[in-house]
Amino acid sequence: MVTVTQSPPPVRHRAPSSASRRTPALPLLVAAWAGGFAVLALWWQNTGSVVGAAGWLNGAGRITGLLCGYMCALLVALMARVPWLERGVGSDRATRWHASAGRWTVGLLVCHIVLITLGYAAQARTNVVSEFISIVFDLPDMLKGTAGAVVLLTVGFVSARAVRRRMRYETWYYIHLLTYGAVFLAFFHQLSIGADFVAHRGAQMAWYALYLGAAALVVWFRVLVPVRLNLRHRLRVETVVREAPGVHSVWVRGHRLDELGAQPGQFLRWRFLTRGMWAASHPYSLSAVPQPDLLRITVKSLGDHSSAAASLAPGTRVWAEGPYGAFTAARRRRRKVLLLGGGTGITPLRTLFETLPATSGDLTLLYRARTADELALRHELEALAARRGARLLYALNAPDGTRVEITAARLRATLPDIAEHDVFLCGPPGLSLAAYDALREAGVPSSRIHYESFDM
Repeated sequence: MVTVTQSPPPVRHRAPSSASRRTPALPLLVAAWAGGFAVLALWWQNTGSVVGAAGWLNGAGRITGLLCGYMCALLVALMARVPWLERGVGSDRATRWHASAGRWTVGLLVCHIVLITLGYAAQARTNVVSEFISIVFDLPDMLKGTAGAVVLLTVGFVSARAVRRRMRYETWYYIHLLTYGAVFLAFFHQLSIGADFVAHRGAQMAWYALYLGAAALVVWFRVLVPVRLNLRHRLRVETVVREAPGVHSVWVRGHRLDELGAQPGQFLRWRFLTRGMWAASHPYSLSAVPQPDLLRITVKSLGDHSSAAASLAPGTRVWAEGPYGAFTAARRRRRKVLLLGGGTGITPLRTLFETLPATSGDLTLLYRARTADELALRHELEALAARRGARLLYALNAPDGTRVEITAARLRATLPDIAEHDVFLCGPPGLSLAAYDALREAGVPSSRIHYESFDM
């Protein structure tokens, strides 16, 4: 066991990358872009010559409307939590895709509304306000479409990082779920007044297939699969154990949990069916290797939900979804492995520290904390290190409280062959960013830095 001493802070280059994952990401992105080009081809096929300002505005409004409708379907599909996507691509990357799709959808929606209104006003030679009122109240299904647009814009507003940080997670979560209603309300006007769908049966059928396919993913993976999981495994809180100041482990008992398929490094979304906690699910990694009848998570008090976990009563029913995540041994490519983390990032690393195949000296865990009192699961980690012949290193603040930074120089001094390691990195955003930069500077390729975060 070694304690890493203080050194100067690293130079920050860029955020941790998901490039390390050998995943179906590229084919999925190609398919998504191909769908977008197919939408543009639909517009092109149904568009004759474009004449005058009104024609250009209406044409641009149709394009943005079609693309917005297409992005709505992708947005819903990305909300479905399809297990093979979240396990293969990674939950953090799937979340970033969803956030990016949401921004594009809102942007296209605003452009569509503005361009169509301006185009119709120019065509009818009326003022913009009266034309907008006419569009909303006179065209088929536009009241529903307008309601859907208002809801979608509201969801986009509260999902902005600056706004979301000021909201309770549960409030944001339930507003975010209104996306389903917004997409449903906006769907009908696309077919009833969309120039690219009226009298084009094939295009209508393709649009129905796109939306029904996205809806089927949501119903299957967010409703039916979780219902089956919870009826089958019947999860309940067994006990709660204090691990460190503000950190508690929750043991959950269930039936045939070996059939759950959870791997070390993965997480589930947990909903505790008790007052103050049932309203929303939260992602927590497994902090112990799954047993046939027991699972364990370790939670740090960072908000209302995580703080309440410390007072969970034995017997409390649990609703879980998953397992999710690509932060598993399947990402490993080299014989030597460094596990680097801090905070609650130690929880998936603890399971990997126990299970990753390694000979003596090939496995190292570097645990960053402010003080020794904050080293959650310390005794377990030290027992595992002794049993496996692995190295357990602590990076603690100096006695005067001065922060210790993890730098390339310190990493090379501790592990001279650091560039030959696979690295599993998990921790708070600040630690992860700094450690990622230090690892890259120390010569570790981005393809061997495996990182997953829930801070989205």
